[in-house]
Amino acid sequence: MCLVNPPHIIEPRRRDVAGLPVRRLLPVARRRTVGPFIFFDHMGPAEFGPGNGIDGPPHPHINLATLTYLFEGSLLHRDSLGFHQNILPGDINWMTAGSGIVHSERTPPEVRKRASRTHGIQLWVALPQANEESDPEFHHHPGNTLPEVSDDGGRIRVLIGKGWGEASPVLTHSPMVYADAVIEGGRSLTMPDNHPETAAYLVEGSVRIGAATLDAPRMVVFDGGGAARLEALESSRLILLGGVPLEGPRYIWWNFVSSSEARIERAKHDWKARRFPKVPGDTEEFVPLPE
Repeated sequence: MCLVNPPHIIEPRRRDVAGLPVRRLLPVARRRTVGPFIFFDHMGPAEFGPGNGIDGPPHPHINLATLTYLFEGSLLHRDSLGFHQNILPGDINWMTAGSGIVHSERTPPEVRKRASRTHGIQLWVALPQANEESDPEFHHHPGNTLPEVSDDGGRIRVLIGKGWGEASPVLTHSPMVYADAVIEGGRSLTMPDNHPETAAYLVEGSVRIGAATLDAPRMVVFDGGGAARLEALESSRLILLGGVPLEGPRYIWWNFVSSSEARIERAKHDWKARRFPKVPGDTEEFVPLPE
């Protein structure tokens, strides 16, 4: 059993991203990553009136993969590879930036005609050094293609990787697990023990872990493997993740992640000089390099 102590509890920091309130959990000063997961934002829930919505204009990434997962709402993804995909609740978008990609995420035009609500999780996954400069890719997985384990006390949707006897069809570059779990009060779940680093983020509700109680919205990180058990004190929703630690440090600057600071400097110059590819259908806005 993994033991929980205060340094392993992460409190969210509030931010505003593209008009959407977010709770940021990773990275923090004392905890940069969990396995390969290097960035974790809990988006919303946010209410938008008619004519309004999220506007994440075209922006670049390198040397990472991004994940978007919605509980509610929809987002229109466009990227410089030419993909044009509406993301719905339960779907997984896995976008590998590799040597460089540009994408935008916006509330779809048809949704803006009415009041709407957006709620979900956005993650960045650092790529192994051998894959950092791979060709960019985009893969969309509808929610009905992702496996689910359920009983009368709850369910676990295995979004990425393997766990709880199921395996996701999403192809990754390193071993990891990412799941969405809903459990009723009085029931429990066990974290997978096949990864040296795992974490549970409580979206809603309250759980007991050993002698500790975790209330939403907070994250608990487990190190050293072992099958940590979480007992729901009330109906609760959790995001579960884990994986193998990175083989070296990663640097983050703006939307760039890399094992090389020199590579990030090159990406800065390339974006400023507008050498990144364009996003078809979304070329009117340009986000300046932060000063």
